[in-house]
Amino acid sequence: QVYKGLDIITNKVSLQEQRLCRHHMISFVDPLVSNYTVVDFRDKAVPLISSHIFARDKIPIVVGGTNYYIESLLWKVLINTKEKPSSASKPESDRKVELEQLDSAELHRRLSQVDPEMAAKLHPHDKRKVARSLQVFEETGIPHSEILHQQQEEEGGGPLGGPLKYPHSCILWLHADQAALDARLEKRVDDMVAAGLLQELRDFHRRYNQEKVAENRQDYQHGIFQSIGFKEFHEYLVSEGNCSPETSALLLEKGIQALKQVTKRYARRQNKWVRNRFLKRPGPNVPPVYGLEVSDLQRWEEDVLKPALEIVESFIQGREPPAEPLRMEHDEKENKRSHRVCELCARLIIGDREWAAHTRSKSHLHHLKKRRKLEASGRAGGTMGDSGDAESSDEDGSLPL
Repeated sequence: QVYKGLDIITNKVSLQEQRLCRHHMISFVDPLVSNYTVVDFRDKAVPLISSHIFARDKIPIVVGGTNYYIESLLWKVLINTKEKPSSASKPESDRKVELEQLDSAELHRRLSQVDPEMAAKLHPHDKRKVARSLQVFEETGIPHSEILHQQQEEEGGGPLGGPLKYPHSCILWLHADQAALDARLEKRVDDMVAAGLLQELRDFHRRYNQEKVAENRQDYQHGIFQSIGFKEFHEYLVSEGNCSPETSALLLEKGIQALKQVTKRYARRQNKWVRNRFLKRPGPNVPPVYGLEVSDLQRWEEDVLKPALEIVESFIQGREPPAEPLRMEHDEKENKRSHRVCELCARLIIGDREWAAHTRSKSHLHHLKKRRKLEASGRAGGTMGDSGDAESSDEDGSLPL
């Protein structure tokens, strides 16, 4: 939402709603700036909170979305590297983007040489994180892992980061039954189409992306172009006017269905992030998280608005809120950085929880079932070969794989 344009896709708050309450950090970055990062976000948001909101005796309400950006405001977890010009100026070469152009194996090899501890923690295929760690070392001269250790050892720090910036924070987590949430998200996409999504996509594509596509240099991994919803309509946008109406209609429907699927998938990742980072996060530097059930919108006043106001008022007045914060057990023995190789799937899995999830996944179970069938066929073939003539076993008892 920091980028100008694509207001419908990014679900920006309407101008009418903005008049009811002052909003910040919306529509101020040029869409062609691809190197705007969470550090840039934090560096603009923190002064806003201290100089413009706290200074007027107001309370900042940070609204998600992207929980990684919320973490940057709650904890001291980010690292400043070299100074760079404002993102509003002419786009410049970004070292992290340059590094991401390298082969994954080469990137990981380079990181292993300068920061073996960080390299051991990161998956070799996670180009973004590997590139970021390399960038930190190149621009500070200090291994990324060493800087993180320094943050964790500060007073108020913990195993997953530095101290809280604002000790009296609280998190209100609006969550819903999965079926109700999925239905609501599908309806939201339909409403976006009805609100003019297609015209917004066409205009944005014509102004910012059509030339990139023609020159084969479109990039759906950085900046506003990675927004959910834009790349899902790539085929429709580049073929519109160059194919039959029937084909165009099919590509449009394909884009709409893809948008619905990726939106639901993203919502699941958001919920997983809250559980893993806010609820299971060990250490004392975690704000309380209060769950608010939003499955039934008819009960919004009773289930969401009233308890939320009571919780916030209690924090303002310095007393215990009437609601209990959510708590989830975390396994002290869990190793988030364990390395296991699944030979069946030819994949490297990092983390105990990720390994457990992988062994239950459809993909792994499919490969497991396939191997068992092959083993059973091999045993059957071996039995038949044993009972036949020794000279014919190579021809009749062999099992093609």
